[in-house]
Amino acid sequence: MSELTLTVIRLGFLAVLWLFVLTTVSVMRSDLFGRRVAPRPAAQRAAPAPRATRPPKPVKGRRGEPSVLVVTQGALAGTSVRLGQAPVTLGRAQDSTIVLDDDYVSTHHARLFPRDGQWLVEDLGSTNGTYLERAKVSGPTPVKIGVPIRIGKTTVELRK
Repeated sequence: MSELTLTVIRLGFLAVLWLFVLTTVSVMRSDLFGRRVAPRPAAQRAAPAPRATRPPKPVKGRRGEPSVLVVTQGALAGTSVRLGQAPVTLGRAQDSTIVLDDDYVSTHHARLFPRDGQWLVEDLGSTNGTYLERAKVSGPTPVKIGVPIRIGKTTVELRK
């Protein structure tokens, strides 16, 4: 082989090696710090809500339905979140309802949401999975009151 061919092969190999290193650093950075979210333009921001003369009454749940999500194990043990009609998200992202500072939790790990009078848990494509009792959650799965949901080192339960 000529000297020119060897030099081109060496430079090509070096370029591929640097591309691999930069891609690896980019993936690690996005996993550690999350993705950047661009701020919404002023035209798309929601208008401030009109002032109400009376505060709205809290919505009472029907009998037998859970009203609170409680963290039973983990760093946030004892923390509780009132349930309404909005979904509850769990993960390391700052916009999550319950922010879990745990190496085994993904940025957007799981969510609990109401549907047809029951609460369901859904894994959002996490690396380490979400477990309902001891079974891994693969899709939206109904959750009963008092059944533990494990996300990393944290366990949460629905309660009345």
